[in-house]
Amino acid sequence: MIALATCSGFPELEADDQLLLQALDGRAIAAVWDDPGVDWDAFELVVVRNTWDYTDRLEDFLAWAERLGDRVVNRLDVLRWTTDKRYLAELALAGLPVVPTSFAAPGEDPPTFTGGPVVVKPSIGAGSRGAARREGVREAAEHIERLQAEGHTAMIQPYLERVDDAGETALLYLGGDFSHAVRKGALLNDDPRTDPSGLFVSEDISPREPSGAERVVGDRVMSWLTKRFGPPLYARIDLIPGPDGAPLVLEAELAEPSLFFAHGPGSAERMAAAIGAWTG
Repeated sequence: MIALATCSGFPELEADDQLLLQALDGRAIAAVWDDPGVDWDAFELVVVRNTWDYTDRLEDFLAWAERLGDRVVNRLDVLRWTTDKRYLAELALAGLPVVPTSFAAPGEDPPTFTGGPVVVKPSIGAGSRGAARREGVREAAEHIERLQAEGHTAMIQPYLERVDDAGETALLYLGGDFSHAVRKGALLNDDPRTDPSGLFVSEDISPREPSGAERVVGDRVMSWLTKRFGPPLYARIDLIPGPDGAPLVLEAELAEPSLFFAHGPGSAERMAAAIGAWTG
């Protein structure tokens, strides 16, 4: 039996991942990751899915994954790496095109910036919680200080205005292969559309055919990830157009990303097949 790990806010999985549960056709059940009543030893594989409440309890979450050993996917080393967005610095050092990003841990001075619009968010976060566009130096500094006071490392990126029209492109890779892509509308204008669970900001999602340039960047990131960790079961590479329109990596999500099965015909079945291949 396979467990699709979720959180107490979505004990039966979020609607999109229920499509995966159906595609697994009785071979899997949903299980809340921090439920003490779950017998994790009963599962041959535990696939991390809607565990979106981990961000305030990251060490507990990683300790849970560590106890599962080789049965958790994505693997523990992948989860450790991807749950803190300071990984963007490693991708940049590897020569991958990444949105310029600075970090300020608690007690550190924020970076100097010119006063143009920036995005400020915690380096450990999910669902766009704690993220906002800030127009000026003072607003940005106040947001950084607030995150630091809460114990977060703040990350600061320039607001790339082409996203207002183009949106983000999320490339979905299942079993190591490209599956489908979606367009995600811009979010960071104090958008009040928060899901009733409080775990993520509701998004404007639609299918998208990625450009050749976007596929090249996504495939380069996947190649690097595979060399670094081995092939992941699933990955989502979020891209955003830079000032010249060339795609830049915004995030590489390998822990609990939405995989948007509803927007990729056959994708839930492809993921189910990849899980079956993983279990042998």
